[in-house]
Amino acid sequence: MTTRMIGDLTVSAVGLGAMTLTQLPDFDSAVGQRAIDCALEHGITLFDTADSYGPTSDMGVNESELARLLGSRVRDVVVSTKGGHTRHENASWWINGAPDHLAQAARNSAQRLGLDALPLYHLHRPDPQIDFRASVEALARLCDDGVVQRVGVSNVNAQQLAIAIEVLGPTLVSVQNELSPLRTESLDLLDTCEAHDIAFLAWGPFGGLRAAQGLGQVAPPFLRVARLYGVSVYRVVLAWMLALSPAIIPIPGGRRPSSIIDSAAAPTLTLARHELAALNTFAFGSARRPTLVVV
Repeated sequence: MTTRMIGDLTVSAVGLGAMTLTQLPDFDSAVGQRAIDCALEHGITLFDTADSYGPTSDMGVNESELARLLGSRVRDVVVSTKGGHTRHENASWWINGAPDHLAQAARNSAQRLGLDALPLYHLHRPDPQIDFRASVEALARLCDDGVVQRVGVSNVNAQQLAIAIEVLGPTLVSVQNELSPLRTESLDLLDTCEAHDIAFLAWGPFGGLRAAQGLGQVAPPFLRVARLYGVSVYRVVLAWMLALSPAIIPIPGGRRPSSIIDSAAAPTLTLARHELAALNTFAFGSARRPTLVVV
Protein backbone atom coordinates (compact mmCIF):
# COMPACT_ATOMS: atom_id res chain seq x y z
CA MET A 1 0.00 0.00 0.00
CA THR A 2 1.39 3.38 -1.01
CA THR A 3 0.87 6.30 1.35
CA ARG A 4 -0.32 9.89 1.32
CA MET A 5 -0.21 12.73 3.81
CA ILE A 6 -2.88 14.32 5.99
CA GLY A 7 -0.96 17.18 7.53
CA ASP A 8 1.93 15.47 9.31
CA LEU A 9 0.17 12.09 9.30
CA THR A 10 1.22 9.36 6.89
CA VAL A 11 -1.76 7.21 5.94
CA SER A 12 -2.65 4.62 3.32
CA ALA A 13 -3.50 6.09 -0.08
CA VAL A 14 -6.96 4.51 0.22
CA GLY A 15 -8.91 4.56 3.48
CA LEU A 16 -11.96 2.66 4.68
CA GLY A 17 -15.31 4.29 5.39
CA ALA A 18 -16.65 2.49 8.46
CA MET A 19 -20.27 3.61 8.12
CA THR A 20 -21.30 0.41 6.33
CA LEU A 21 -20.09 -1.73 9.24
CA THR A 22 -23.20 -0.82 11.23
CA GLN A 23 -25.56 0.25 8.49
CA LEU A 24 -27.92 -2.71 8.75
CA PRO A 25 -30.52 -2.74 11.54
CA ASP A 26 -29.02 -5.97 12.90
CA PHE A 27 -25.37 -5.57 11.99
CA ASP A 28 -23.10 -8.57 12.36
CA SER A 29 -20.01 -7.95 14.47
CA ALA A 30 -18.32 -11.03 13.04
CA VAL A 31 -18.67 -9.56 9.55
CA GLY A 32 -17.26 -6.28 10.81
CA GLN A 33 -14.31 -8.02 12.45
CA ARG A 34 -13.41 -9.79 9.22
CA ALA A 35 -13.64 -6.47 7.36
CA ILE A 36 -11.36 -4.62 9.77
CA ASP A 37 -8.84 -7.46 9.96
CA CYS A 38 -8.76 -7.65 6.17
CA ALA A 39 -8.26 -3.89 5.84
CA LEU A 40 -5.34 -3.94 8.27
CA GLU A 41 -3.80 -6.98 6.58
CA HIS A 42 -3.84 -5.16 3.23
CA GLY A 43 -2.25 -1.98 4.51
CA ILE A 44 -5.21 0.31 5.18
CA THR A 45 -4.37 2.67 8.03
CA LEU A 46 -7.10 5.33 7.70
CA PHE A 47 -10.57 4.59 9.05
CA ASP A 48 -13.41 7.10 8.79
CA THR A 49 -16.38 7.19 11.14
CA ALA A 50 -18.76 9.71 12.76
CA ASP A 51 -20.71 9.98 15.99
CA SER A 52 -23.98 10.03 14.05
CA TYR A 53 -23.45 6.83 12.06
CA GLY A 54 -26.22 4.51 13.11
CA PRO A 55 -28.31 2.72 12.13
CA THR A 56 -30.33 3.83 15.17
CA SER A 57 -31.01 7.20 16.73
CA ASP A 58 -28.41 6.40 19.41
CA MET A 59 -25.24 8.42 19.02
CA GLY A 60 -21.84 6.78 18.77
CA VAL A 61 -22.93 3.36 17.50
CA ASN A 62 -20.37 3.21 14.70
CA GLU A 63 -17.55 4.75 16.71
CA SER A 64 -18.05 2.28 19.54
CA GLU A 65 -18.16 -0.68 17.17
CA LEU A 66 -15.08 0.47 15.26
CA ALA A 67 -13.18 0.91 18.54
CA ARG A 68 -14.19 -2.60 19.63
CA LEU A 69 -13.16 -4.14 16.30
CA LEU A 70 -9.79 -2.36 16.27
CA GLY A 71 -9.06 -3.02 19.93
CA SER A 72 -5.56 -1.99 20.91
CA ARG A 73 -4.77 -1.37 17.23
CA VAL A 74 -6.78 1.87 17.39
CA ARG A 75 -3.52 3.63 18.33
CA ASP A 76 -1.63 2.13 15.40
CA VAL A 77 -3.93 3.64 12.76
CA VAL A 78 -5.60 6.99 12.12
CA VAL A 79 -9.27 7.14 13.03
CA SER A 80 -10.99 10.16 11.55
CA THR A 81 -14.34 11.00 13.10
CA LYS A 82 -16.88 13.76 12.70
CA GLY A 83 -19.34 15.77 14.76
CA GLY A 84 -22.15 18.17 13.89
CA HIS A 85 -24.84 15.74 12.77
CA THR A 86 -27.35 14.33 15.22
CA ARG A 87 -29.97 11.58 15.01
CA HIS A 88 -33.50 11.83 16.32
CA GLU A 89 -36.81 10.01 16.06
CA ASN A 90 -36.84 7.24 13.46
CA ALA A 91 -33.09 7.74 13.13
CA SER A 92 -33.68 10.95 11.14
CA TRP A 93 -30.68 13.15 10.41
CA TRP A 94 -30.42 16.60 11.97
CA ILE A 95 -27.60 19.17 12.06
CA ASN A 96 -26.10 20.90 15.08
CA GLY A 97 -23.00 23.00 14.52
CA ALA A 98 -23.31 24.98 17.76
CA PRO A 99 -19.94 25.44 19.48
CA ASP A 100 -21.11 23.93 22.76
CA HIS A 101 -22.47 20.87 20.96
CA LEU A 102 -19.21 20.33 19.04
CA ALA A 103 -17.16 20.75 22.23
CA GLN A 104 -19.08 17.99 23.98
CA ALA A 105 -19.42 15.81 20.87
CA ALA A 106 -15.65 15.69 20.35
CA ARG A 107 -15.04 14.71 23.94
CA ASN A 108 -17.67 11.98 23.70
CA SER A 109 -16.07 10.66 20.51
CA ALA A 110 -12.63 10.50 22.12
CA GLN A 111 -14.07 8.57 25.05
CA ARG A 112 -15.88 6.08 22.82
CA LEU A 113 -12.77 5.50 20.73
CA GLY A 114 -10.59 5.11 23.83
CA LEU A 115 -8.22 7.89 22.77
CA ASP A 116 -6.70 10.64 24.87
CA ALA A 117 -7.02 12.99 21.88
CA LEU A 118 -8.64 12.55 18.49
CA PRO A 119 -6.02 12.43 15.71
CA LEU A 120 -8.42 13.97 13.17
CA TYR A 121 -11.81 15.56 13.80
CA HIS A 122 -14.15 16.98 11.14
CA LEU A 123 -17.09 19.29 11.28
CA HIS A 124 -19.54 16.91 9.63
CA ARG A 125 -21.66 19.49 7.83
CA PRO A 126 -22.20 23.26 8.05
CA ASP A 127 -25.25 24.16 10.09
CA PRO A 128 -27.37 26.74 8.23
CA GLN A 129 -28.67 27.98 11.60
CA ILE A 130 -25.19 28.66 13.00
CA ASP A 131 -22.58 31.08 11.70
CA PHE A 132 -20.01 28.86 10.00
CA ARG A 133 -17.12 30.85 11.44
CA ALA A 134 -18.41 30.14 14.96
CA SER A 135 -18.44 26.40 14.27
CA VAL A 136 -14.89 26.51 12.90
CA GLU A 137 -13.69 28.57 15.86
CA ALA A 138 -15.06 25.81 18.09
CA LEU A 139 -12.76 23.37 16.27
CA ALA A 140 -9.82 25.67 16.96
CA ARG A 141 -10.65 25.68 20.68
CA LEU A 142 -10.80 21.88 20.69
CA CYS A 143 -7.24 21.88 19.37
CA ASP A 144 -6.15 24.43 21.95
CA ASP A 145 -7.71 22.29 24.69
CA GLY A 146 -5.94 19.14 23.48
CA VAL A 147 -9.18 17.29 22.73
CA VAL A 148 -8.25 16.95 19.06
CA GLN A 149 -4.87 17.09 17.34
CA ARG A 150 -5.91 18.04 13.80
CA VAL A 151 -9.15 19.23 12.26
CA GLY A 152 -11.00 19.09 8.99
CA VAL A 153 -14.24 20.29 7.47
CA SER A 154 -16.72 18.21 5.53
CA ASN A 155 -19.41 18.90 2.95
CA VAL A 156 -18.27 22.50 2.49
CA ASN A 157 -18.25 24.88 -0.44
CA ALA A 158 -15.38 27.09 -1.61
CA GLN A 159 -16.43 30.08 0.49
CA GLN A 160 -16.68 27.98 3.65
CA LEU A 161 -13.30 26.40 2.97
CA ALA A 162 -11.78 29.88 2.67
CA ILE A 163 -13.17 30.77 6.10
CA ALA A 164 -11.82 27.55 7.59
CA ILE A 165 -8.36 28.24 6.17
CA GLU A 166 -8.42 31.77 7.57
CA VAL A 167 -9.50 30.68 11.06
CA LEU A 168 -7.59 27.42 11.45
CA GLY A 169 -4.41 27.94 9.46
CA PRO A 170 -2.13 24.88 9.49
CA THR A 171 -4.38 23.09 11.98
CA LEU A 172 -6.76 22.49 9.08
CA VAL A 173 -5.39 19.38 7.38
CA SER A 174 -8.34 17.90 5.47
CA VAL A 175 -11.55 18.42 3.59
CA GLN A 176 -14.01 15.56 3.32
CA ASN A 177 -16.44 16.02 0.43
CA GLU A 178 -18.20 13.78 -2.03
CA LEU A 179 -16.30 13.10 -5.26
CA SER A 180 -16.93 10.46 -7.90
CA PRO A 181 -17.15 10.20 -11.71
CA LEU A 182 -20.83 11.10 -11.41
CA ARG A 183 -20.49 13.66 -8.59
CA THR A 184 -17.88 16.29 -9.43
CA GLU A 185 -19.41 19.36 -7.78
CA SER A 186 -16.58 19.56 -5.22
CA LEU A 187 -13.88 19.71 -7.86
CA ASP A 188 -13.63 23.46 -7.30
CA LEU A 189 -12.05 22.76 -3.89
CA LEU A 190 -9.25 20.56 -5.15
CA ASP A 191 -6.91 23.31 -6.38
CA THR A 192 -7.32 25.13 -3.08
CA CYS A 193 -6.52 21.96 -1.14
CA GLU A 194 -3.37 21.42 -3.18
CA ALA A 195 -2.25 25.03 -2.70
CA HIS A 196 -2.65 24.82 1.08
CA ASP A 197 -1.39 21.25 1.60
CA ILE A 198 -4.85 20.10 2.65
CA ALA A 199 -5.82 16.50 2.03
CA PHE A 200 -9.07 15.84 0.15
CA LEU A 201 -10.83 12.81 1.62
CA ALA A 202 -13.25 11.72 -1.09
CA TRP A 203 -16.36 10.07 0.30
CA GLY A 204 -18.78 8.23 -1.96
CA PRO A 205 -16.15 7.59 -4.66
CA PHE A 206 -18.45 5.12 -6.40
CA GLY A 207 -21.41 7.50 -6.12
CA GLY A 208 -24.25 6.01 -8.11
CA LEU A 209 -22.19 3.36 -9.88
CA ARG A 210 -23.08 0.46 -7.62
CA ALA A 211 -26.77 1.21 -7.70
CA ALA A 212 -26.97 2.02 -11.39
CA GLN A 213 -28.64 -0.46 -13.66
CA GLY A 214 -26.79 -1.23 -16.87
CA LEU A 215 -23.36 -0.05 -15.76
CA GLY A 216 -22.10 0.00 -19.33
CA GLN A 217 -24.53 2.81 -20.14
CA VAL A 218 -23.65 4.79 -17.03
CA ALA A 219 -19.84 4.92 -17.24
CA PRO A 220 -18.67 3.25 -20.44
CA PRO A 221 -15.07 4.57 -20.40
CA PHE A 222 -14.52 3.24 -16.88
CA LEU A 223 -16.02 -0.09 -17.84
CA ARG A 224 -13.87 -0.35 -20.96
CA VAL A 225 -10.68 0.33 -18.99
CA ALA A 226 -11.72 -2.21 -16.35
CA ARG A 227 -12.21 -4.87 -19.00
CA LEU A 228 -8.88 -4.01 -20.59
CA TYR A 229 -6.98 -4.58 -17.34
CA GLY A 230 -9.19 -7.41 -16.10
CA VAL A 231 -10.12 -5.60 -12.88
CA SER A 232 -13.29 -4.21 -11.36
CA VAL A 233 -14.68 -0.87 -12.49
CA TYR A 234 -14.43 0.24 -8.85
CA ARG A 235 -10.68 -0.30 -8.83
CA VAL A 236 -10.42 1.81 -11.97
CA VAL A 237 -12.43 4.59 -10.33
CA LEU A 238 -10.09 4.69 -7.35
CA ALA A 239 -6.96 4.56 -9.54
CA TRP A 240 -8.32 7.43 -11.65
CA MET A 241 -9.10 9.43 -8.54
CA LEU A 242 -5.61 8.90 -7.12
CA ALA A 243 -4.17 10.07 -10.43
CA LEU A 244 -6.24 13.28 -10.33
CA SER A 245 -4.29 14.78 -7.45
CA PRO A 246 -1.77 13.82 -4.76
CA ALA A 247 -4.14 15.48 -2.30
CA ILE A 248 -6.93 12.95 -2.85
CA ILE A 249 -7.44 10.02 -0.49
CA PRO A 250 -10.58 8.04 -1.38
CA ILE A 251 -12.46 6.50 1.55
CA PRO A 252 -14.78 3.86 0.05
CA GLY A 253 -16.99 1.92 2.41
CA GLY A 254 -16.87 -1.83 2.55
CA ARG A 255 -17.92 -4.85 4.58
CA ARG A 256 -16.89 -7.73 2.31
CA PRO A 257 -13.21 -8.69 2.35
CA SER A 258 -13.25 -9.04 -1.44
CA SER A 259 -14.37 -5.41 -1.82
CA ILE A 260 -11.78 -4.18 0.67
CA ILE A 261 -8.99 -6.11 -1.05
CA ASP A 262 -10.09 -4.68 -4.39
CA SER A 263 -10.00 -1.12 -3.07
CA ALA A 264 -6.63 -1.64 -1.39
CA ALA A 265 -5.17 -2.76 -4.73
CA ALA A 266 -6.16 0.45 -6.54
CA PRO A 267 -2.87 2.30 -5.90
CA THR A 268 -1.01 -0.42 -7.82
CA LEU A 269 -3.08 0.18 -10.97
CA THR A 270 -1.29 2.69 -13.18
CA LEU A 271 -3.47 4.02 -15.98
CA ALA A 272 -2.08 5.25 -19.29
CA ARG A 273 -2.27 8.94 -20.12
CA HIS A 274 -4.83 8.43 -22.90
CA GLU A 275 -6.97 6.33 -20.57
CA LEU A 276 -6.94 9.04 -17.93
CA ALA A 277 -7.89 11.58 -20.61
CA ALA A 278 -10.89 9.48 -21.61
CA LEU A 279 -12.00 9.10 -17.99
CA ASN A 280 -11.58 12.83 -17.36
CA THR A 281 -13.64 13.61 -20.43
CA PHE A 282 -16.47 11.46 -19.14
CA ALA A 283 -16.35 13.01 -15.66
CA PHE A 284 -15.54 16.65 -16.47
CA GLY A 285 -16.26 17.06 -20.17
CA SER A 286 -12.56 17.76 -20.69
CA ALA A 287 -9.51 15.55 -21.12
CA ARG A 288 -7.74 17.60 -18.47
CA ARG A 289 -8.85 18.34 -14.94
CA PRO A 290 -10.30 21.85 -14.88
CA THR A 291 -8.06 24.45 -13.27
CA LEU A 292 -9.94 26.83 -11.01
CA VAL A 293 -9.25 29.93 -8.97
CA VAL A 294 -7.48 29.21 -5.68
CA VAL A 295 -8.85 30.97 -2.61
